[in-house]
Amino acid sequence: MEAPTTDPNGAAGPLNVLVWHVHGPWMNSFVQGEHRYLVPYDGRDGAPGSAWARGRSGPGTIDIAPDDLADENIDVVVLQRPKELDLVSQWLRRSPGTDLPAVYVEHDTPHEHAALTTHPLAERTDIPLVHVTHFNRLMWDNGRCPTTVIPHGVRDPGLLYTGELHRAATIINEPMPRWRITGTDLLGPLSEAAPIDVYGTGTEGVHTALRVSPERVCGAGDFTQDLLHTEVARRRVFVHTPRWTSLGLSVIEAMYLGMPIVALGTTEASASIPAEAGVVSPEPAILAEAIRQFMHEPVFAELTGKAARHWAQANFGIEEFLGRWDRLLADSVATLRPR
Repeated sequence: MEAPTTDPNGAAGPLNVLVWHVHGPWMNSFVQGEHRYLVPYDGRDGAPGSAWARGRSGPGTIDIAPDDLADENIDVVVLQRPKELDLVSQWLRRSPGTDLPAVYVEHDTPHEHAALTTHPLAERTDIPLVHVTHFNRLMWDNGRCPTTVIPHGVRDPGLLYTGELHRAATIINEPMPRWRITGTDLLGPLSEAAPIDVYGTGTEGVHTALRVSPERVCGAGDFTQDLLHTEVARRRVFVHTPRWTSLGLSVIEAMYLGMPIVALGTTEASASIPAEAGVVSPEPAILAEAIRQFMHEPVFAELTGKAARHWAQANFGIEEFLGRWDRLLADSVATLRPR
């Protein structure tokens, strides 16, 4: 197999990249690059199938059955779950990191102890570990594994904010099963400041779980991305409540839309949402007061949202995200190839 071409800055020419659809928003950004992205889809490993690829993928994304991968000339694999190490060996008969370039993306905070959990790749030195936030890198015990951080990148949906509705919006997938992790329990008290519309999968009936009326907390359901952006941007303020998770791409998208942000001050939020973009605090009472202020002062909300948008454009651009990934993939291929 011929080596991929690289430019003087180290960016690779188009590569054949094996990658699973694990984290939808991140994947939507990752596949906007110039490579050929091969996505397993038959469901044996939990992949969602071709419906995702038809509706939300980039131009170079290709659904592929695992049985067909052995005939493909894979340049590099992007791993996101420990079990994918075994799947690659099984499907390609090549060992990731040993005779196939590989990179591992960690999307999540540690699942157990906040500071003492050892990462599954901690003893690997042949597969770079990429965290999506600096907070994640700090909290995991990464051991000897070479680690780096590539922050999120988001395609700009445009300045869609109108704030015409005297309501707040949030996006939480599966808010009941994930309850305290996503801060679902906080929506009840916060809805005393303004009604909150909850978008995402499994949101129907969230008001019942919170024991409030649907007028206060409304489970709006799952929307296509374009419609979601339009609907969310009609609300006056975006609320971000996770206690323990990576920085949600939804809050970055809300900043891009031009929305003022009210966010729980945990994990990466305080580093990613500046004071001019909204209010970040670990105290729910302060968040509730911020929601009230934005509700009562629409001009202030609009100006804050514009500042949030400028911040997002400067710090979460899709071009920088793809460029950093191009360089990392090229380095991974070039490092392993002489073996």
